[in-house]
Amino acid sequence: MEYFDLPHTDLKVSRVALGCMRIANKSVEEVEELVKTALDEGINFFDHADIYGGGKSEEIFGQVLSRNPELRKQMVIQTKCAIIPGKRYDFSKEHIINSVYASLERLQTDYVEILLLHRPDALCDPKEVAEAFDELYESGKVKYFGVSNHTPFQIELLQKYTKHPIIINQLQLSIVHSVMIDAGLNMNMKENWAQDKDGGVLDYCRLKDITIQPWSVVQASWAEGTFLDNPDYLKLNNVMQRLADEYHVTKSAIAIAWLLRHPACMQPILGTTSIKHLRESVAACNIKLTRQEWYDLYLASDKPLP
Repeated sequence: MEYFDLPHTDLKVSRVALGCMRIANKSVEEVEELVKTALDEGINFFDHADIYGGGKSEEIFGQVLSRNPELRKQMVIQTKCAIIPGKRYDFSKEHIINSVYASLERLQTDYVEILLLHRPDALCDPKEVAEAFDELYESGKVKYFGVSNHTPFQIELLQKYTKHPIIINQLQLSIVHSVMIDAGLNMNMKENWAQDKDGGVLDYCRLKDITIQPWSVVQASWAEGTFLDNPDYLKLNNVMQRLADEYHVTKSAIAIAWLLRHPACMQPILGTTSIKHLRESVAACNIKLTRQEWYDLYLASDKPLP
């Protein structure tokens, strides 16, 4: 496993993280095996959110920690808050603080290393957010703060008021869902590929040393599901299979290696609950695609170069 120093922190983290969104329907024993396998493979970063499984994902993970308290020191735990499903997003001070305390109880830990604000709240008062961050930091409950699915100016607004650096922006990104890359390649063109839909978030995060954590790394869209072995993405799968054969890995590893090849030093979130798929995905960390291979994959998803 390759590790990197997470900017603005004292944390050394694995190049990939294990996402815990889908563990809610697993037994404690199954999650325990998954967590231990991740640690054995060198993954030390575990991504949660209060809404995953309606809180059940954090709860089961907490039971694993209760059974194996020695594992906590090997981990960097991140959780997210602010989504109240089907009702609202909530960046109020009260909600942020209450959410963290509830997550800590479920996770059976005294603190988390990182808290992310999950999706932008249209009624965000950045002064309230700053107060919540201060209280959580000073009480020792959260060490560092970040966001998910935020534009550059949404981050700038938060940073105007909080003294804590925004260290992470978790964003949807894959070979197929590459909106933040498409716009940069097609700048000043009339075609739809040139539309800037995120305010230049990729370059902004690189300028500010904010680590991008890609999520849904093998997903085409919510409607289509994964692009792996998807007949609608035959050309892409053919290129992925060719590279998988050359590197002696799976296509999923190639999809993750595509993200790791980007010089922004992204940290992809692996959402699998399969031990087999987890090990296959981690193999991506031992691959460095050539520049041409990276572009071959990009073009195979039917994107143009102007």
